[in-house]
Amino acid sequence: MTFSPKGIIIPVVTPVDAEGHFKEAKYRGLLQYFMDNGIHGVFPFGTSGEFYAFDNGFYRHVLEVTVDAVKGKMDIYAGANHITPRGAIELARIAEGCGVDALSVLTPMFVSQSQKEVEAYYRTVADATSLPIVIYNNKPKTNVTVEPATIRELAKVENIVAVKDSTGDMTNTEEYLRLTRDIPGFCVLMGRDTLIYAALCCGAAGAITSCGNVAPRIAADIYESYRAGKFQEALEAQFKLSALRVATNMGTFPVVIKEALNMLGFDVGDCTAPILPLNDEQRAKVRGVLTEIGLLKD
Repeated sequence: MTFSPKGIIIPVVTPVDAEGHFKEAKYRGLLQYFMDNGIHGVFPFGTSGEFYAFDNGFYRHVLEVTVDAVKGKMDIYAGANHITPRGAIELARIAEGCGVDALSVLTPMFVSQSQKEVEAYYRTVADATSLPIVIYNNKPKTNVTVEPATIRELAKVENIVAVKDSTGDMTNTEEYLRLTRDIPGFCVLMGRDTLIYAALCCGAAGAITSCGNVAPRIAADIYESYRAGKFQEALEAQFKLSALRVATNMGTFPVVIKEALNMLGFDVGDCTAPILPLNDEQRAKVRGVLTEIGLLKD
């Protein structure tokens, strides 16, 4: 595998209208916003993209639009998330046909697998696709983790190239890094927006950041300043992004991300039911954070 995940990757939201129809023009506008602000990759159908809410035809169409809009200017990581390997492989084959660069594969939800079963799941999906795979560990959402020892074994699979750690546990991230540091080509990506700077300090290759939807330049500044040795500037950018990430706890994820984008004029619509919009008090707090970090004027 020559593909190497790196930099700031955004798990893009899915703009929809009140009837659930894809708002293609708004989506293309978001992708251009990212490209204009130094983003390295985009990740359709992650948690921020409400992957669970859409059928395979919708999935295919959005990936086709993504490939057409990006035109090679950013890497594209398509979410291939399902409870069964059969379902994940079906999504992987759709993604292959659309011409994306890589897959992000979430640990299966609902079923409480053993580590042996988790490893077998990823090996089965990897065997069925030629695309590079990023393992997506989001234990807070799935209640299933991929332990560091399991990641070490999976990192030896040729087309498993990285892990995204959204546990929020920096010790877990550090163990991923420590146990895979001798495996050529394998990368660790931070999946918790408040820990991007810390992860880079330990050797992470980059981050997949939901708040980058709203503040792509701030997210990119963490990575670029760090890589340039401007550590204080990187840390200041991290603190700005962290303020936004903490604010996302006010509602069911990713409602704050979508409402913040609406406030900035991107008109991405509401989240899919059963997620409800924010109330007026919550919106006022989000607006205050956007003003504080310089994205809105007083």
